[in-house]
Amino acid sequence: MDEIIQLAYALDTFYFLMSGALVMWMAAGFAMLEAGLVRGKNTVEILTKNVALFAIACIMYLLVGYGIMYPADGNGVIPYIDLSFMFGGDHATADVLASKGETYYSKMSDFFFQVVFVATAMSIISGAVAERMKLWSFLAFAVVMTGLIYPLQGYWKWGGGFLDAAGFSDFAGSGVVHLCGASAALAGVLLLGARKGKYGEDGSIRAIPGANMPLATLGTFILWLGWFGFNGGSELKLSNIEEANAVALIFVNTNAAAAGGVIAALLAARAIFGKADLTMTLNGALAGLVAITAEPLAPSPIWATIVGMIGGVIVVFAILGLDKLKIDDPVGAISVHGVVGTWGLLAVPLSNSEATFGAQLLGLAVIFAWTFGASFATWFIIKKVFGIRVTKEEEYNGVDISECGIEAYPEFTGGRSPGM
Repeated sequence: MDEIIQLAYALDTFYFLMSGALVMWMAAGFAMLEAGLVRGKNTVEILTKNVALFAIACIMYLLVGYGIMYPADGNGVIPYIDLSFMFGGDHATADVLASKGETYYSKMSDFFFQVVFVATAMSIISGAVAERMKLWSFLAFAVVMTGLIYPLQGYWKWGGGFLDAAGFSDFAGSGVVHLCGASAALAGVLLLGARKGKYGEDGSIRAIPGANMPLATLGTFILWLGWFGFNGGSELKLSNIEEANAVALIFVNTNAAAAGGVIAALLAARAIFGKADLTMTLNGALAGLVAITAEPLAPSPIWATIVGMIGGVIVVFAILGLDKLKIDDPVGAISVHGVVGTWGLLAVPLSNSEATFGAQLLGLAVIFAWTFGASFATWFIIKKVFGIRVTKEEEYNGVDISECGIEAYPEFTGGRSPGM
């Protein structure tokens, strides 16, 4: 019996770690997607942001975030923070055996899986504020977002807080991760303003194409792959027949929703624009993935496809709608993760009989209100103290030069390689 418990513990821990590694790879997906959808003169800065925010998220979540989100105790609203994790420690072999299988994965593997989720939420913000925000102001916000704002609302659901007690259902994070990230992004965009030239004085909307569509497409496929760890790892366990079957269904449903999102967005764009639109199609894939993340286990594969398709249609109209409101989001992050994240949460009761629309609306409202409010206040303070927007000249020339001192494509922008 002890050997079986040890084998199951090892298998579930390994599965958790490999799922976390897949989610970590999503950081590369966000970096490539965003680098492809911004102009060439802003590429180095967006890549720098994505690397730096991941490191900041890892450190802040280690220092305080994990202790806030998974405390020793709490009253449902305010956690009694446990900061002991940063000093190490894990489950002792004797304790694992004594639990008779109830302790089924390493605490360290849980931290690793959770920390890459934090970085995902922060990555959502990066693209929405691209091309006009100061690098160091963005990184200052990342410290607060990953150390406090995200972990507290995470505690309310996944740490056993009041949203969990109220019956709010969010399997892998359509709300806790995606809506949270989009809400923080919206607060930043409203204070930041639109890119110069995006909107005309006559109310016209001018398209600003990205520099590298192959890179954006590669980023989308990387995210699609990483999502199997995102949703599949959230099952937390693999080591028996029932759990293995559940993980397999989650993989199938995740893939089906993404495919549905692609087809629906492609068709919607064709109906509106008269031709296929690659950026809308890529966002359709992500929309399908975000939509199914709230509940990838309960639906049948065909229903998961429909959930993804609805998300794919929603994201097209959301991107167009935000543009009409002059909310400038270069990569469509607020629409993909916020608007479609909302749809994903509201779709849960349609396949999961234990979920209610009332509890879903409560969770949705709380996550948005807390994250938007706390983020707006943080962005506002940073704006007053340091400023958040680059100068008109720096924006015109590109933030690569002013913020990072190098260009991503010097041979295509008039620069010369050393020795030439």
